[in-house]
Amino acid sequence: MSYRLSQITTKTGDTGETSLAGGTRVGKNSPYVCALGAVDEVNSMLGLLMSKVVDPDIQRVIATVQNDLFDLGAEFCQPGKLVLSSERVDYVGQEIERFNAGLPPLTEFILPGGSEPAAICHIARTTCRSAERAIVSLEQIDPIASSARVPYLNRLSDLLFVLAQVLNRHAGVAEVYWPSTAGRTTRVGST
Repeated sequence: MSYRLSQITTKTGDTGETSLAGGTRVGKNSPYVCALGAVDEVNSMLGLLMSKVVDPDIQRVIATVQNDLFDLGAEFCQPGKLVLSSERVDYVGQEIERFNAGLPPLTEFILPGGSEPAAICHIARTTCRSAERAIVSLEQIDPIASSARVPYLNRLSDLLFVLAQVLNRHAGVAEVYWPSTAGRTTRVGST
């Protein structure tokens, strides 16, 4: 990488604006900045997840995805430039299939939770869906042909759903299934 930050506090954002990679000043509520921030939130959640996961195979996948998300973020700093390739969407799809192959078929909806790593994985999944919505909003005002952005995040949220199940299995924690309204019982201590 040819550019390194030598000064972190610049004070140039104190007025509610920031600079994109080309130097263009935009509001911090710009759709580009909102999409970049949403992707950064996903990446940060994956960093937290990485700190709780001991399986080196899952760590490798998370690290790969974190790098992909930095590439995706670069697209929002440089409007009109595509960095994330469709091959990355294929990679995530392959990982979904690989991890899902060892899981039993789902016949019911799963409630988010279980082990701590699985619960964090579910939070990362929902954060990923928020980023996906931010990007859909951006692409409605600035469509980019052949963008892998939305497909990548769509697959990533699916991968995180599958990984949450894998992490619960590794921890020996059973999934909690959502009962239909008719099948629910009142919890002890509730009215």
